[in-house]
Amino acid sequence: MKVITEWKGNMLFKAMGKNGYAMMDSSGDVGGQESGPSPKEMILAGLAGCTGMDVVSILRKMRALPEKMDIVVEASLDSEFPKPFTSFTVIFRFWGEELDKDKIEKAVKLSHEKYCGVSATLEQAAPIDIQIELNPR
Repeated sequence: MKVITEWKGNMLFKAMGKNGYAMMDSSGDVGGQESGPSPKEMILAGLAGCTGMDVVSILRKMRALPEKMDIVVEASLDSEFPKPFTSFTVIFRFWGEELDKDKIEKAVKLSHEKYCGVSATLEQAAPIDIQIELNPR
């Protein structure tokens, strides 16, 4: 696995991987233009994407896909530099008429405990709290 990240001026960077690219920027108070997520936000997005892809794949096999799903990832940071992450909260939100709570819980658990490499990596740095919200249509 390899990513090449190119400086585009100011605090803007373009990260290019095998399947595409993502832009990263910072807030204006440190010289950024606020035109993309920060590197730390990209870590949270990577966690959401990794576990989300697992959950969709597992629920598809179980024939239990929701009508809609999103994943909210929040993190706390240490107040001292380099301000590492101190905790993560991952909130899976599902919408649909016939949500199967047991299958959803199993899919989320399998992703977190067995399949998501980003989750496994980040959990070595800080605890990850998993929450599930079921929202009938």
